[in-house]
Amino acid sequence: QVQLVESGGGLVQAGGSLRLSCVPSGRTFSSYAMGWFRQAPGKEREFVTGITMSGGSTFYTDSVKGRFTISRDNAKNTVYLQMNSLKPEDTAVYLCAVGTSLFKYNYWGQGTQVTVSS
Repeated sequence: QVQLVESGGGLVQAGGSLRLSCVPSGRTFSSYAMGWFRQAPGKEREFVTGITMSGGSTFYTDSVKGRFTISRDNAKNTVYLQMNSLKPEDTAVYLCAVGTSLFKYNYWGQGTQVTVSS
């Protein structure tokens, strides 16, 4: 069983930045792809970004390209999501996920709330 703990969410004005962190436990961190999903009220869960085990490949959904950066530090067992130039439409619960490949995830955390005010 994998447990994922996210942190770093909060309230920020449009144009601001936040950095989310996620620490998984229960498995060898470096053996898994990591990703971030988000879910806004009344909307389906959306895959935002992912990073492969080695960190050599990443994916970003179009709406966050050029603004969000995913990274991982396997020595610290942590994955990060740097979010810049935030927009009100980025408001959502952001969930960390661990998976077997860049586009296949098996476990999700409880999420951290990100609210962007206009």
